[in-house]
Amino acid sequence: MPQTGTGAIVTPAASAARGVGAFNVIQLEHAQAVVAGAEAAGAPVILQLSENAVRYHGALAPIAAAVLAVARAAAVPVAVHLDHATSAELVADAVELGFSSVMFDASALPYRENVRATAAVVERCHAAGVWVEAELGEVGGKDGVHAPGARTDPGEAADFVATTGVDALAVAVGTSHAMATRDAVLDFELIARLRAAVPVPLVLHGSSGVADGHLARAVAHGMTKVNISTQLNRVFTGAVRHVLGADPGLVDTRRYLGPGRTAVAAEVTRLLGVLGAATVRS
Repeated sequence: MPQTGTGAIVTPAASAARGVGAFNVIQLEHAQAVVAGAEAAGAPVILQLSENAVRYHGALAPIAAAVLAVARAAAVPVAVHLDHATSAELVADAVELGFSSVMFDASALPYRENVRATAAVVERCHAAGVWVEAELGEVGGKDGVHAPGARTDPGEAADFVATTGVDALAVAVGTSHAMATRDAVLDFELIARLRAAVPVPLVLHGSSGVADGHLARAVAHGMTKVNISTQLNRVFTGAVRHVLGADPGLVDTRRYLGPGRTAVAAEVTRLLGVLGAATVRS
């Protein structure tokens, strides 16, 4: 199946009040697992590469080529997205490589500077037919930043979207990145107010810290794109630890990375069910 645009997945889901799973990729096994899980669920999915993952690999192009190839070979619609880019240069690289969307994150800047920087990226990306997500109200936990009290103001969010022209907005409603426990407390009333004020789909970052029932409630209250990373890493690492613990002499990486990939695929299928992701119709 040809690679699908992010907007083609997210926009109809927002209209139908359904969630879309957006899962971060670090190694090739992550991408393969996410697509296998989506195929088992019969649902579309978004593969995400973050600026941190690019830094880990040393460059965007090699891992991007692998992820794009996995997306194009999938039996369900798969979009490829650049996550949490703070560099306009990295955004330009992603556009050139064929990503269908980018998330430009200038949320750490003062409001007006965030608007100016984001609007400039949107103008360039839209000229290339690329969908743009931005963030307003810094979500805690990224790169050591923790702002548990941060919340996005609905009026400011509406102004931000109108001024910048972004296609989706990540908002701060109680989550934090890289949580190892699933006990984040979401402000569902704020999610509903943001949904009423903002004309583009809302994005929930830090979703690994949210319990299943609250993820479903977040979607019901107005969230559409739901970003999940740490939860997959936790499942992957748990499977690898189990295999290595059972056989301390094991050295063949395929023997433990394979079970990690299988475990992540099952978790993706389960999470897509929690989010109510739309079933792909033939």
